[in-house]
Amino acid sequence: MAAENEEKETACAGYKHGPPWVFKGSALYQLHLVKASTARAFVPRDLRLVEAFGYTLGGMFLARYHDSPAGEFDELVVIAGIVWNPPTSCAWAARVLVNSVEACRHGRKEVGLPSHVATFSSKNEAASLGDRPLARPNSFLNMLGIGSTAFEQGNGREIEVSESKGGSSTRHLCNISLPFTGSHKDHQWAGPAIRMSLPSFSGRTVDHPDLLKYSCQVECRVRPVKPARIWSARTTEPQQEKSDGEVSSSGSSVAADLDARSHSISVLLSRPIFALEFSSLRMHVDAPRTVVPHRDDKKVGYSSST
Repeated sequence: MAAENEEKETACAGYKHGPPWVFKGSALYQLHLVKASTARAFVPRDLRLVEAFGYTLGGMFLARYHDSPAGEFDELVVIAGIVWNPPTSCAWAARVLVNSVEACRHGRKEVGLPSHVATFSSKNEAASLGDRPLARPNSFLNMLGIGSTAFEQGNGREIEVSESKGGSSTRHLCNISLPFTGSHKDHQWAGPAIRMSLPSFSGRTVDHPDLLKYSCQVECRVRPVKPARIWSARTTEPQQEKSDGEVSSSGSSVAADLDARSHSISVLLSRPIFALEFSSLRMHVDAPRTVVPHRDDKKVGYSSST
């Protein structure tokens, strides 16, 4: 019992041992074409949205961490789009869902993210299979607790994400259908080992009114996979985009959050174009730093404060 209490206290105090904060697990990084008008509902006006023909590049980052400062937890990051930060571009998170109170608190208070506590529930789903051969589940789904030795191609796992409203009450956000991928020559290719940096903007929240920038240093094995299907209770068909709208100008924070939630669903339901599976993931997250906007006659740029 003492050992268990010590382990829990260590997990809760884990963020105090950083930065950088280290997260280990597996993830699905899925890119979508998001309408620029939808993304602008989240991006501050003094940031330039990277867009072409009315679209920007957004999507989602769905992860399960088996080791982190907050212990084991799941995370869904809804990425509104890409914004320009000379000389690089950075992602902007529309909404972050985690099933850890400690991870949610850290995201809000320390990183300036729009974090919310959520539940992640899963169930098996089956498709019409015909004479399709058996296939092994991919390692990301294995990390999500899908334990089996062989599945028929077309079987998958459905993840339901619901936001916590306080107590035991929840509000459904979306369903994500993760297909199993087939094996290749009786073994599964995990992809090459890579290292990369994923820079992001954050802040402009109640907890962090300043504009912030932080970076995730990622080491993992990566391979392309079939994009996950996503749908919400408000639609019966996956990846159907809804009409554009603006975040409510009402002074009610509740109404504004509902609008932000609705726009987050629009991002998730936008057209997927590419998906990557990150296995053997080790991610170092640096502490955010304040970014001061500056302007010139030709473009909008940003520099870090000293």
